[in-house]
Amino acid sequence: MDLTHVEAPNHELVPHRGIKLIKGTHDPDDVDQIYDLEIRDSDVFVVTYPKSGTIWMQQILLLIEVKGDVTAISKLSSSSNAELMPWIEVTGSREAFITAPSPRMRVTHLQYQFMPRALSQKKGKVIYVARNPKDVLVSYFYFHKLANMLETPKDFDDFFEKFIRGDVFGCSWFKHIKSWYSHKDDMNMLFMTFEEMIQDLKSAVERISSFLGKDLSDEQLASVVKHSTFKNMKKIPQASYEHVPSHLFSHQMGRFMRKGTIGDWKNHFTVAQSERFDDLFHREMKDFPLSFTWDVTDAD
Repeated sequence: MDLTHVEAPNHELVPHRGIKLIKGTHDPDDVDQIYDLEIRDSDVFVVTYPKSGTIWMQQILLLIEVKGDVTAISKLSSSSNAELMPWIEVTGSREAFITAPSPRMRVTHLQYQFMPRALSQKKGKVIYVARNPKDVLVSYFYFHKLANMLETPKDFDDFFEKFIRGDVFGCSWFKHIKSWYSHKDDMNMLFMTFEEMIQDLKSAVERISSFLGKDLSDEQLASVVKHSTFKNMKKIPQASYEHVPSHLFSHQMGRFMRKGTIGDWKNHFTVAQSERFDDLFHREMKDFPLSFTWDVTDAD
């Protein structure tokens, strides 16, 4: 199952049980059946809100699995890493998951309530990657220009309003992270942030390897880190999604991997937008003890 099997897009979002799915990419009935999937202890799900480090974590997990041998991934995938680690909610992926050999590794943008209930019985493992939502908003804005299955934004201000309303695929960033974080103790979960991966990728890879029970040598660990830096991933077509068909991505509009930095929101938000977002963040997250790195000066 890979992205080349997704239908030609039509930009339509379909409301479904409090979330929005992409017509032609997701089937609501199929998504509903994910909840009842049988889970093996070796299953791994990477959970993110869109534009929060999904393909980065794909690359890291695939590299850990092959002990840093980047050529092994290239031999298994001709198009993109999504062939090896697809989105569970994309039409056809659930059926393929059922019969796939272990270890079954999948990514998802779904909220907690749609995912297999067995995860809350501590079956399988979940890695949740969170990113500061201001940078998510900016990255998602540019992704909408690239991704043909999503509506092209009228302008940044219009997209800003849609994002804070949750009127995008993935819906509300706040609902997504709260739906998972509030259940983190019910499952085998590793909670990470995009920013800590940027600040110290080696430590992040060590934590991920330990969580997955993978014992890598120093040389293997170094290779995983080397081939999962933003700079090097941009040179690997499978990791950077350069070969995704043009009916899905308008490659002339930009690159799937754009910047991968902290604080790009400061180049886009007005002062008024930043203040509005801060108020919303503090209101929504007041009961959740999560802190984020908002720009590079915070990281120093």
